Amino acid sequence: MQASERVKRLLKLVPGQRRFGFYRFLPFFFVLGGAMEWFMINVRVGQETFYDVYRRKQSERLYAARIEKGEF
Repeated sequence: MQASERVKRLLKLVPGQRRFGFYRFLPFFFVLGGAMEWFMINVRVGQETFYDVYRRKQSERLYAARIEKGEF
């Protein structure tokens, strides 16, 4: 059996085909997105979370822009 046939068979197991069509998968993606957001906020890789790195990089860009403008 080919992989595409296996995937089709697996997708047919998800209920709601007649009523919702393709949109029956939205709850799965909603939960996946929430889990990913929780992971990025709470799980530390080394000493930092994703948002720690984001805030630091944003601060560095703002500082570099101010230096470029000559505010310091």
